[in-house]
Amino acid sequence: MTRKRIALVGIAGALALFVAGSAGANVRSHTGTSAVSGSISFDGIWTSSSGQKQFADVIAAFNKLYPNVKVNYKPVGNNLPTVLATAVAGGHPPDMADIAQPGTVAQLATQGKLKPITYAKGTIASNFAPAWQQLGTYSGKLYALVFKAANKSLVWYNVPAFKSAGVSPPKAFSQLLSDAKTIKASGTPAYSIGGSDGWTLTDMFENIYLRTFGAAKYNLLSQHKIKWTDPSVATALKSMAKIVGDTGNIAGGTSGALQYGFNDSVTNAFGSPPKGAMVFEADFVGGVISSSTKAKPNTGFNTFTWPSITPGPNASAVEIGGDLFVTFRDNPAIEAFVKYLASPQAAEVWAKQGGFGTGNKNVPASVYPDAITRATEAPIGQAKSVVFDMSDEQPPSFGATTGQGEWGIFQDFLKNPSDVAGIQKKLEAAAAAAYKKGK
Repeated sequence: MTRKRIALVGIAGALALFVAGSAGANVRSHTGTSAVSGSISFDGIWTSSSGQKQFADVIAAFNKLYPNVKVNYKPVGNNLPTVLATAVAGGHPPDMADIAQPGTVAQLATQGKLKPITYAKGTIASNFAPAWQQLGTYSGKLYALVFKAANKSLVWYNVPAFKSAGVSPPKAFSQLLSDAKTIKASGTPAYSIGGSDGWTLTDMFENIYLRTFGAAKYNLLSQHKIKWTDPSVATALKSMAKIVGDTGNIAGGTSGALQYGFNDSVTNAFGSPPKGAMVFEADFVGGVISSSTKAKPNTGFNTFTWPSITPGPNASAVEIGGDLFVTFRDNPAIEAFVKYLASPQAAEVWAKQGGFGTGNKNVPASVYPDAITRATEAPIGQAKSVVFDMSDEQPPSFGATTGQGEWGIFQDFLKNPSDVAGIQKKLEAAAAAAYKKGK
């Protein structure tokens, strides 16, 4: 479904050096300036219940350095792609926007609608590993800053259920499957799956594919440069079938998994008594546990990294969902804001409040508010291999539409995980049609 900086120097001479691409300044020092002024319109997905306040705090911290720049944030919510498409088509886009779909960013860049943020390359290079810089690069130009990231390579588990079964968080996929049988024998189904939301199934497949074949091949499949009928897809589907095909070890069985949504899968695993012991999903699971169950951190719930499948450098690769900040115009106020957003200080404003991950390697783990958040978010900034959620990179009709494309076909796979070849053919036909239409 959905989703990653050197600090600003404010005096005019230093600002000019930044614009020229200097990367040598101290990454953790800011000096504000009143010389830069103007207003910035910014359309974003965050609303009053989902991050608007935290981003307002980031803007407020920026204004302490640049008091004469007014950032006008508009909370658009999940309709942002539609609203933005209409604004772009009408010739009146905002100055900046937050886009969660890298495929949309690539499309806008190809159409010449976006402005490169080349002036921020030095800042970003000082704070982000090359893998993160590449995530915002299209056709060789830097167009986007991955400001906020969600770690999607996680498994959340019911601590009492694991203790009752006498198992510990597994590090290898084979051990995960073995532990699942032990957990079932202890009286609780191992897996809790929210299959009525097709994206939970694509996330599972993507992590399996990434940990089996690595980031390079993952990216080729994401771009449809290899077909869904490729033998590598068959291998990953067969591995996934070892989970979704273990019907008796799924909360509610196959029929239940097809009826439960994402939130249901979480409450099923962490309610009392639990109906399942594990949820394969991103860092935002923690918020649902805390708001919808009585389970407590460490004693009731905890998390571990998606187990490795093929040993090697990609065994610890991270799949993310991310918020990509892009610009439709270019002026000194926008440049100052983009550079600030790429700094550790901007990320820390939100990170210390929780619910925030970043690829900024200069954000210390100590900033995160609790042990579980540190365990889920700190690895993002240190990851050497990072990929976007694959379905977010696909044309929306294939990768992000309820009941069709990947979401619908993976639900078919959940119903009949033995039909690997048939599912591959469906996926390839749907992908080919979507890419031909370009949407």
